[in-house]
Amino acid sequence: MTQPSVSTSVPAIALKGVNLSLGEGAARVHILKDIDLNIGVGEAVGLVGPSGSGKSTLLMVMAGLERPDRGSVAVSGQSFNALDEDALARFRGRNVGIVFQSFHLIPTMTALENVAVPLEMAGIAGADAQAARELAAVGLGERMHHYPAQMSGGEQQRVAVARALAPHPAILVADEPTGNLDDATGRSIIELLFAGHKARGTTLVLVTHDNALAERCDRVVRLRSGRIDSENRP
Repeated sequence: MTQPSVSTSVPAIALKGVNLSLGEGAARVHILKDIDLNIGVGEAVGLVGPSGSGKSTLLMVMAGLERPDRGSVAVSGQSFNALDEDALARFRGRNVGIVFQSFHLIPTMTALENVAVPLEMAGIAGADAQAARELAAVGLGERMHHYPAQMSGGEQQRVAVARALAPHPAILVADEPTGNLDDATGRSIIELLFAGHKARGTTLVLVTHDNALAERCDRVVRLRSGRIDSENRP
């Protein structure tokens, strides 16, 4: 199947009438409610709001990891609604970089392998060399053959950032990327994310509880009870 093409003449992310419920039966909860949101190419957006407001779920919808019950999601002009699961996974592998709070590294793989695997899956040539360059760029040139268990939390998150940036994605999403780190280490990870965003023109969407961090973004979108409560530019 032909890889969907990416356009820069349309919003980086476009959501229209997005609704999503999770759970089964009486436990089913309406998480996202009538979300309309456009994010421009190269824009940095902070998603903030109380716990349970839907921030992380909205991020997962943007990344194509959750499908809404109703509404449409498009990244760089490619409608997710039009893609089956395999095509969506291929598109995501090439166009969406994801950084999680809990790193999500494969424990049986070295740092180099963790970064190279998604490149190989995306069909990108020279995966090992590209992975080595990305690890060097985040200060781990001497640690690329270490396993996650041999690395600190900060080092593991640096590997995760390198992995997310390696395919040069159009979209970079980060869900509380400093949540498991001390303040100093967290600040270094944030600097890496913003540096990658600015150097590559990548669109950045960042979920955070830290208002000061959110205000480093071009725009702050506040969620409350599954709805967009406000949008403002710092």
